Amino acid sequence: MPERLTEMLMDTWTPLIILWITVLPSIFMAPMNQSQVLPSGSSTGLKRLTEEQRVLNRSKRGWVWNQMFVLEEFSGPEPILVGRLHTDLDPGSSKIKYILSGDGAGTIFVINDKTGDIHAMKRLDREEKAEYTLTAQAVDRDTNKPLEPPSEFIIKVQDINDNAPEFVDGPYHATVPEMSVVGTFVTKVTATDADDPVYGNSAKLVYSILEGQPYFSIEPHTAIIKTALPNMDREAKEEYFVVIQAKDMGGHMGGLSGTTTVTITLTDVNDNPPKFAQSMYHFSVMEDVALGEPIGRVKANDLDIGENAKSSYDIIEGDGMDIFEITTDAQTQDGIIRVRKPLDFETKKSYTLKVEAANIHIDPRFISGGPFKDTATVKIVVEDADEPPVFSSPTYLLEVHENAAINSVIGQVTAHDPDVSSSPIRFSIDRHTDLERQFNINAEDGKITLATPLDRETNMWHNITIVATETRNHSQVSRVPVAIKVLDVNDNAPEFASEHEAFLCENGKPGQIILSAFWQSTVDSAGRSKKYTYCQS
Repeated sequence: MPERLTEMLMDTWTPLIILWITVLPSIFMAPMNQSQVLPSGSSTGLKRLTEEQRVLNRSKRGWVWNQMFVLEEFSGPEPILVGRLHTDLDPGSSKIKYILSGDGAGTIFVINDKTGDIHAMKRLDREEKAEYTLTAQAVDRDTNKPLEPPSEFIIKVQDINDNAPEFVDGPYHATVPEMSVVGTFVTKVTATDADDPVYGNSAKLVYSILEGQPYFSIEPHTAIIKTALPNMDREAKEEYFVVIQAKDMGGHMGGLSGTTTVTITLTDVNDNPPKFAQSMYHFSVMEDVALGEPIGRVKANDLDIGENAKSSYDIIEGDGMDIFEITTDAQTQDGIIRVRKPLDFETKKSYTLKVEAANIHIDPRFISGGPFKDTATVKIVVEDADEPPVFSSPTYLLEVHENAAINSVIGQVTAHDPDVSSSPIRFSIDRHTDLERQFNINAEDGKITLATPLDRETNMWHNITIVATETRNHSQVSRVPVAIKVLDVNDNAPEFASEHEAFLCENGKPGQIILSAFWQSTVDSAGRSKKYTYCQS
């Protein structure tokens, strides 16, 4: 406390002392050294020098002055006395005339040519011009001949605290990761003060926070802003508005100040796991859905953003792991459930799956806060679709003898409606496959009958298509191929390939062979053995 009091007193009295020193001209009136006078025993040649030559050729000037000072921004009813020029050659008479030249001579600074007093005629600003270089000379008032060589001196404009600090780069924007530890660097601000940084404390700045505590702090002398509160959560508050003050005079009372704002945004880190909006999802799907079609979406929400919010979905349990699959929608981060294999309502009417959503990018700093995943149950109900009839066999092979009677039953096809409603079935022959209308079918029971005679030797195979149609929904139609094989019967007598003639001599003897016939055994197309009689002459 004593040190603080001492500083306050110094800040109060320093400008007054400066003003007192500036106004008093007496300190500038005393010459730095006395004139050097030639001794009486000088040579005759030197005595013949004129007074003017003796003055101009002295080894030392009769007067020299240091820098003069004038307080900036000083204004009053009368011009301010800056200082006085004086030479030891001036006995106090009016023989000496003082002349001033250089920066501002005659406009800003005016000299009394009799007394040497210099006055400032205008209010000065150190920040515009900090010093003025002038030249002073003493001449004989009557002859205007110099009594002293010209002497250069400087008038310095003395600083007062008339400029407040400014943040030329403000307002500022900065970012810092959420959940940062106390003391994490955020940003650095800089203020400038146009006052003299060397003289006094007018440009000595101290920084402080006016708004933004207790979340952030600032180092008073370096202006480095740091976090001051641990575990700041972006999901709770993302943006902070901080007001920074820079005060000169070392921050003491009476100093001028300037402010700026710093908008600090917390950037995201992966400190939150995905969380399903509900623990149970229900979906229904028609049994005839196309493979790959989506049947539903699930969503695990993540309070984080960007890469930290991305999750992947998997089916980890359930009775439909091979029937369904789940993928991630890159745009919405939804889990899309699709069908991988055909569904059958009559076989299985529902499935239960357990799906998992897990973060893709895990921050090792927050691994202890895991697991960064969540699970939910998905119930899928398969709904009955109006399916077409189903034949008992994918193909049929029937056999019939070529001599079968008209309207005799060749065979039978059967089909049923797989739906729960079990619609009756009607059968028909696709006549495009039976152009000669050789067969008929009973529409009720599917029995196939012969409509026209068959001939194996003409056509051994007949391929027809049977159509099954639901009576309640004629759009539900199924087709099945039926192959009919015609079996051979012995309905053809042997025939000679050519006619034979026999010749008998008139003197032929009884018992003489004139033509011979023999049996040849063959196997027909049905695998049956047949014998034919041949003749040979």
